[in-house]
Amino acid sequence: MKNIGQMMKQAQQMQAKMQEMQGKLGEIEADGQSGAGMVRVVVNGKGELKKVKLDKSVVDPEDIEVLEDLLVAAFNDAKSKVEAHIAEETNKLMGGLKLPPGMKLPF
Repeated sequence: MKNIGQMMKQAQQMQAKMQEMQGKLGEIEADGQSGAGMVRVVVNGKGELKKVKLDKSVVDPEDIEVLEDLLVAAFNDAKSKVEAHIAEETNKLMGGLKLPPGMKLPF
């Protein structure tokens, strides 16, 4: 019984740490870019787009599709960096305990 009580206490501590980490997601920011840096975006840990910076050379009213593709690519770059950062922090928090493949924590 002592082991179960200890496991429950550890689970509660981990849950508190996870809630704290979730609260800080808005503070995490990652820079994504595409088109050799001509399009840059900043995304926070909640997946919110915070900033867009465009080089004037990519703004062509006759070719909007290219700009749209560059924006999507830059956003996806930033999003993958945020996800990698969150995974790293979660791994630290869980002490190296890995989740089963395909399972993600709710953020």
